This record gives sequence, structure tokens and C-alpha cells, in this order.
Amino acid sequence: MWIPTVWMLVVASRPLAAWFIDSPEVQLEAGSPLDRLFLFTVLGMGLLILAAKNIDRTSGRRIDWFSLIKRNAWLMLFLTYTLVSILWSDIPFISLKRWSRELIAVIMALILLTEPSPRRAFESLCRRTIYILVPFSLLLIKYFPDYGRQYGRWSGGVMWVGVTLQKNGLGRLCLISVFFLTWSLIRRKQGRDTHPAKYENLADVFVLILSIVLLKGPTLQAYSASAVGALIGGLAVYIFLLNMKRRRGVLPIMPFATMIGTGIIFGLITVFVGGSTVSSVTSSLGRDATLTGRTEIWADLLPVALQRPWAGHGFGGFWTTKARVIFDISEAHSGYLDILLGLGFIGLVLFSMFLVSTCRKAQNDLNKDFDWAVLIICFFLMAVIHNVAETSFNSLANHITAMCLFLAISFSQTDRRSAKE
Repeated sequence: MWIPTVWMLVVASRPLAAWFIDSPEVQLEAGSPLDRLFLFTVLGMGLLILAAKNIDRTSGRRIDWFSLIKRNAWLMLFLTYTLVSILWSDIPFISLKRWSRELIAVIMALILLTEPSPRRAFESLCRRTIYILVPFSLLLIKYFPDYGRQYGRWSGGVMWVGVTLQKNGLGRLCLISVFFLTWSLIRRKQGRDTHPAKYENLADVFVLILSIVLLKGPTLQAYSASAVGALIGGLAVYIFLLNMKRRRGVLPIMPFATMIGTGIIFGLITVFVGGSTVSSVTSSLGRDATLTGRTEIWADLLPVALQRPWAGHGFGGFWTTKARVIFDISEAHSGYLDILLGLGFIGLVLFSMFLVSTCRKAQNDLNKDFDWAVLIICFFLMAVIHNVAETSFNSLANHITAMCLFLAISFSQTDRRSAKE
């Protein structure tokens, strides 16, 4: 379990070389030697673990590949398409190396799946990651500002980045932390967590408060509005479902999968028409109608995406050094536009179907497995909202997308330990 945990610690923070190099941008093209060594080591160890667990017929940790592929067919189609799309990338070798990170993410998810209790393993991974990175972020911000703080290019205002590379990365970490700890505390209070340690409530509350403080940021203009908006949406749906369950006992089938699909369409429309679709929301979050300049970025990148609308530029094939110099950025600040740039509408449809189909399975299980179904629905909804103005859907090795991947894979199988008990 510590192997996927260490991998997630790196994914949720910053590349290893960024801790030792003054200018982390030098590694954006193909990764640093240190990070390549780390990923190669993690990949090798992950494959060895899966091979050993499949050989050991008495451990009860074999993977039912047929069931796994059947329950995650859209995910497998998406992964296959991303691999095939390397054929038309302008930088195929670098694209292949970038795709290997997707493979590592899947292998880490499969390690969780082979645990006796995949869902308990997922909780353990989340809690370890949060307990380490959130307090460490506060430590860096307060005592090591060279690592924990940045300053606005034009305003000069201070921004908290903590263990991540920028404030939106810290916002994403706090978004996941606040929701997961809230879900965990409520579940425990209602008696559905059967094995809590004595100190867990106190520790969860303490880290939850730290996460809220970090999410708030130093000023109104220096917090991640995307993370706050996504958190509000996720908590609203969670509270709604809790109230429905308390009042009725049995939940009706509600169209959350349709909500996810609508959110994806809304995010795509926002890219095409600009910030006018979300101007009222952005103003309430302290941002202007341009989403802090994002609409100008989208206006520049959208014509490029429409040059290859169906298949895109190939997985990892658009953001070359040349593209970063031309546009003076390294991402589109829209998960939907970044998928269009790399994989086109075909890739966007496949990824959207993965999100919608997983959410549909969760909504069908609301009455049988309430806590985990709610966790999937809310996490996927928060990811969809977050990607309206930030990018994470372009890679399964991004923190919030990796969490969605782990949830989808873990939800594919009933805990063997619970079944025995």
C-alpha cells in the first residue's frame, strides 16, 4: 500500500526535481532524470506486485480481468485510444513517455484493487496523503516561503502554494481533503465506519481545519476560486442526499449521471462562448467575467483545437516547448479544451462516457452502498466543475483525476474482507 501512497504523494504535490531545482519549468517537456527514475522504479515495483499476487493462488488477490474490463469498458477504450493517438503526435517519443504515466496510474489503482479490502485501502491512501501534505504545506508557507509561497506576476500579491507548484494545485489538494474528511467524519458519526481508531476523529478535525485555512488563502484574490466552487457543489449534493436518506430511508433513482453529462457539456460551451455563461458565479467568488484572463487563453487556443477537431494532436502531443513559448502557458486552464487539443472530440466523448457510466453505476447502488456511491457521485461532480476553469482531465496522473480513477476501479469489486465477515 505504501507504493501507491508514495506515488500519490508525488502526484498531489510537485515533481521530485522541483524540490531541488530553482526553475522547475525546465522539466515540463519530458520530465527530469530524477522523476524518470522514480516513475520507472514505481512502474517496476507495481508490475512485480501484481505478478506476484496473480501467481499466488492462495492469497485471494487475483484480478478478475474479464469483470474489471466489463465494468470499466469506457475507461479501457479511452486508454487504448490515448495509446493509438500517439501515432499522429508531432512528438511521438515524448508522447509515449507521457502515456507511460497513465499506465502507472492504472497499475497503482490495480494494486488497491488486489488488496483484501480495496475501499479500506483507498481510505488509507487518502488519509495518509492528506495527513502528510496538508500540515507540510502549512509548514512551508509559514517557515519556508521560498517553497511555500509565490507572488503574482503583475500584482506582486502573495499566494500560498504549499507543497504544490501553484495556488490552484494547493486548492485542489484542499478541495479533496475537506470533502474526504467531511465524508469520513459524518460516516463515522452515523455509525457506518466499523473500525475507527480512537484518535481519528481528533486528527480528522484538526487536518480539516488546516485544509479550510489553506483553501481560504491569504487574500480574496489569492485563493483558488475553482476549488471553492467545486467544493460547494460537492458538499451541496452530499448534504442533499444525506437529508433525502434521513427523511425517506430509501432513495429514488436520481439523474446524477445526467448531471455529470450536463456539467461536461456546460464546461465545453463555456470554452466556446467565453465567461458570459458563468459571469454571475464568478462574480460571487470574487472573480471577473474573464475568469482571471482564462477567456482570452481559450480564444487563442480554440482555433488551434478546431484545426484537428476529431482526433486532436495526439496524446501529450500539443504542449511542446514551442507551444509553451507561443502561448506563454503550459495548459489551457480548461480540462475540456485540453482534451480537445490532445485527443479531439473522440477522446472527449470516450472520457465523458467513462465519467457518466461510472456515475450511473454509483447512482444505481445508492440504496445498497450509500457511502461509497455518494463519494463517487460527489467526487466526479467536483472534478467536472473544477475542470471548467482548471485542467486535470488531460491526465489520469493528475491528483483529482487519479482519485476518480481509484474510486472507479475500487468500486468494481466488493470488499473480500467484508464479505468474509
